[in-house]
Amino acid sequence: MTHPDRPDHFSRLAARDGTRIAYLDRTPPGHPRTSRTVRPPVLLLHGLAGHMAEWDDLTTRLLADGHRVVRYDARGHGESTRRPRDMTRAAAVQDAVTLIDHLSLSPTILVGQSLGGLTALLTAAAHPSLVDSLILVEAGPAGRNPDLPGQIAGWLGSWPTPFKSFADATAFLGHEAWARSLDWREDGGHRRVDRDTMVAAVAELATEDYWEEWARITCPTLVIRGENGTMPKAEATAMRTDVAVIPNAGHDVHLDRPDAVYEVIAPFLKERPSLQARRRSN
Repeated sequence: MTHPDRPDHFSRLAARDGTRIAYLDRTPPGHPRTSRTVRPPVLLLHGLAGHMAEWDDLTTRLLADGHRVVRYDARGHGESTRRPRDMTRAAAVQDAVTLIDHLSLSPTILVGQSLGGLTALLTAAAHPSLVDSLILVEAGPAGRNPDLPGQIAGWLGSWPTPFKSFADATAFLGHEAWARSLDWREDGGHRRVDRDTMVAAVAELATEDYWEEWARITCPTLVIRGENGTMPKAEATAMRTDVAVIPNAGHDVHLDRPDAVYEVIAPFLKERPSLQARRRSN
């Protein structure tokens, strides 16, 4: 599928602490943003060191199904402020809430992968009235991994930047979407994330888990795991919710098997009533 947007179409929103959040807001063809017939809006949250264009494929499919779709670069990533002072999960949740409120998305469907999935989970726990349903891709409440900050620092430090070519970047990073996230200059492709900022983003996960927050989730929830991903089967089982496992997929399951991810998501979303039907029932 082709990329539906151009960088000059990004909008930006200031968070409470002044951090600039870049986002893309798209509505289905033929439906104005105020339409009462579109299905519940979807807010897409990418993972650590990622970017909003990872959701290009799913965005196109969801628009065709009648959903308004908003995606954004998390603080510290991509087109958003690269080195914000606050990289806590609380700040990440507040960014999601700010977008939901500013764009009148409530109640919205949250879809998050990896660290973006944790942000989605925490948002749903803290602000249940804003969330229609929750889809967690390779993401759950387990944490308390003291090795994680060091692992992230080592992973980012291993990138042979600047990458000499787009092909080299794709081969090393595993997906074109990751290569497209780089800052391409005359001397090659550079990271658009700061290593210390990314380490700060996962600092809490070294000592904390989020099972208490998970216990407060009341909305319908779907968990998607890659067969070869990093989310433990035991974690997904302990969550006691609907779980789908995508074969031949790793942690970036939404990039490895976008077709299969959509085939799992589509029936889950079709169970959600249209905005028009919901208003009639209230």
